[in-house]
Amino acid sequence: MEKKLVLIDGNSIAYRAFFALPLLNNDKGIHTNAVYGFTMMLNKILEEEKPSHILVAFDAGKTTFRHATFKEYKGGRQKTPPELSEQFPFIRELLDAFGITRYELPNYEADDIIGTLSLQAEQDNFEIKVISGDKDLTQLASTATTVGITKKGITDIELYTPEHIREKYGLAPQQIIDMKGLMGDASDNIPGIPGVGEKTALKLLQQFNTVEILLQSLDEVSGKKLKEKIEEHQDLAVLSKQLATITREAPIEVTLEETEYKGMDLTKVVEMYKDLGFNSLLDKLGDLADISEEIVQEEIQVEVVSEISEAMFAEENGFFLEILEDNYHQAGIIGMTISNKHGQFYLKAEQAEASAIFKEWASDETKKKAVYDAKKTIVALSKRGIDLKGIDFDIFLASYILDPADAAEDLAAIAKKQNYSPLMPDESFYGKGAKRLIPGEMELSEHLARKAKALLELKPIMIDTLEQNEQYGLLMDLEIPLSIILAKMETQGIKVDVERLKQSGKELAMRLNEIEANIFEAAGECFNINSPKQLGVILFEKLQLPVYKKTKTGYSTSADVLERLESQHEIVREILHYRQLGKLQSTYIEGLLKVVNADSDKVHTRFNQALTQTGRLSSTDPNLQNIPIRLEEGRKIRQAFIPSEKDWIIFAADYSQIELRVLAHIANDEGLVEAFRADMDIHTKTAMDVFHVQKEEVTSNMRRHAKAVNFGIVYGISDYGLSQSLGISRKEAAQFIDNYLKSFPGVQEYMHESIHEAKQKGYVSTLLQRRRYIPEITSRNFNQRSFAERTAMNTPIQGSAADIIKLAMINMSERIEEENLKTRMLLQVHDELIFEAPPEELEILMKIVPEEMERAIELNVPLKVDYAYGPTWFDAK
Repeated sequence: MEKKLVLIDGNSIAYRAFFALPLLNNDKGIHTNAVYGFTMMLNKILEEEKPSHILVAFDAGKTTFRHATFKEYKGGRQKTPPELSEQFPFIRELLDAFGITRYELPNYEADDIIGTLSLQAEQDNFEIKVISGDKDLTQLASTATTVGITKKGITDIELYTPEHIREKYGLAPQQIIDMKGLMGDASDNIPGIPGVGEKTALKLLQQFNTVEILLQSLDEVSGKKLKEKIEEHQDLAVLSKQLATITREAPIEVTLEETEYKGMDLTKVVEMYKDLGFNSLLDKLGDLADISEEIVQEEIQVEVVSEISEAMFAEENGFFLEILEDNYHQAGIIGMTISNKHGQFYLKAEQAEASAIFKEWASDETKKKAVYDAKKTIVALSKRGIDLKGIDFDIFLASYILDPADAAEDLAAIAKKQNYSPLMPDESFYGKGAKRLIPGEMELSEHLARKAKALLELKPIMIDTLEQNEQYGLLMDLEIPLSIILAKMETQGIKVDVERLKQSGKELAMRLNEIEANIFEAAGECFNINSPKQLGVILFEKLQLPVYKKTKTGYSTSADVLERLESQHEIVREILHYRQLGKLQSTYIEGLLKVVNADSDKVHTRFNQALTQTGRLSSTDPNLQNIPIRLEEGRKIRQAFIPSEKDWIIFAADYSQIELRVLAHIANDEGLVEAFRADMDIHTKTAMDVFHVQKEEVTSNMRRHAKAVNFGIVYGISDYGLSQSLGISRKEAAQFIDNYLKSFPGVQEYMHESIHEAKQKGYVSTLLQRRRYIPEITSRNFNQRSFAERTAMNTPIQGSAADIIKLAMINMSERIEEENLKTRMLLQVHDELIFEAPPEELEILMKIVPEEMERAIELNVPLKVDYAYGPTWFDAK
């Protein structure tokens, strides 16, 4: 077999990926853009290059042997953003899963590892491909070695061969170091000769060939000033060449044999893709990703019920209902099973619906039921006229509380985690995608009976753990009551004025036409705005705007590129607006119209109760929490959400700055507490303290900066993140954060304490004992530890705020019942609750909604609720 070695500069590619892609997060809050870009690059290399051998080299640390010669080497480089640093451990883990050798060597750079291995490989008759973003490596190009340098982004690569280097610079590869010796390299802080740029360096090398020959032939240099510069700084030229030279004799311990590529560990790759949320990459693996271990299950006795009788039921039951589709509002029930001391019973939904005995059992609160996903079960049965009560345990929610990192697991995975006898995973039992099918009744009944039995038998095991963790109350007093309320809200739905929504669509279409005309006028011609290729030609060829990024197919016109160009030409602002409105049209007008129930004109969003690690709710089909209300056109979409009864109103109430109030309580910072007790504008107060000015001296810009840091602290923002948010330098951002913490010492103390608690316990808790486990808090890896520390600081704040609004929902539900009101709770969106109500109940709502929301929990600062109402959700702002 032909021997082909691919050598990858790990740090360089990771940096390129991080800055080429927007910041991405998985559901655990881990930044993943660098890992994702790196993975894309790896897949591309493996597919296109088909290497027999491969290695990724990393820099081992900040100090190398070059620093002994020149201590300012690579000085002045900005500190690596923590959002990137935290991703390196995952990149290394991914390489291990891919079966790709990785190597780093103290006191040496990745370049030196690559230089040494490429020389060894050349001597052993390998074909070599080097991949990096650093042009220093082009000095390694030879007849056997091609150096691929990433251009803008990471997929666009320029290949440097000796011929290409000769064509581009008029030099041989080994003269690249002479060029660096003369002109220096600002990125590595290599000085070169002051005043000598690339053009002069190339001219000198074409005449003298090397730095050494040049210095021996100074009399032949034309130009008095240039000659004086070289003569004065010849030591710098020699030093710079030395610094730029990649050593090819590094004392590496890895051998060429150890770089042989034997393929990936598919199980580990699939597991990592799932953890990181790389769903598109999982899809590309196709059937290869369908890995399941051999599962040996005990025999189970199950009775397929022909007639429902009272003898089937007991005081304590495991009740499992199977729906395979995500949207249980539309999907049918495949089957259901009951497990108790009398045995296991399988029945169909039609039997349950037609049976008075079953309905009586379902609504009997004394007949306890352990279920999997109470909300889904209640909604599915309610559609068949069955009112399910008596739920005293939910395995799905219990597992989420015990470890929110496993929010997406199924019952088989929960059973495995609790060391319970194995269950067959649904993907293995039913198959998936186009291959999915429902087995025969006997096989199906056994599969579902095992699930119902597991619910009953897992219940005491999990209760014991919840009680040990002081979390049983969180399940029974918060999450299960909330799931019942959410089921009612989902079933109720919210009415949509379909004609208003269509009218909004027409208005948007007209606005899009106007913007399109403006774009064509600015461009001087008509073209397809949605075509990146045509748009690229207009922006970068016709209008001569600077090119920041290229793709395989041409110029990049991604959002980040356009945002950088926005101030340079009026057309760019119009294009960005066009795209925003286009998304509104497709996602929120057309998208909403697709999910409106034709019979009721309602949408029935699904609230995700066990998804986020902080305990926050999210919603799906449609996602009503992400309507972009910063745009006027986006806010107007809310005009289409109306009461379901004639002349009723929409009433909306939201917490004012709840996360900052929770921070004030937990940190017990005197300044924050006093500001909230005095009902001051907290952003103005922060600006006063940080900028050392009086209230009347606070400018709108000062307040904006204060607001960014206030909320940034809550989310564990770094100097890099704050600089990106405010458009200021990292140095300014770091100073701003430092000033903030000096102004609010209680906050800084809270940060230290939360990190200490996480290190001591391995987790942090909310005010209601919701936990988030942070094993990385004691990692020896600085980057992993830094991310864990930020998580430890912000989780108690975000999680407590999420718990508080859940308590408020339970309070309000009970109060509506107590007051015998017709008012209905419709939605929860972030810190806001939305109701529909008859006008005669408005007065009491204005009293009881703030009352119940503000008394949800007692803090050392007051909770504050604002409310509004009107004929539509838009008016209740």
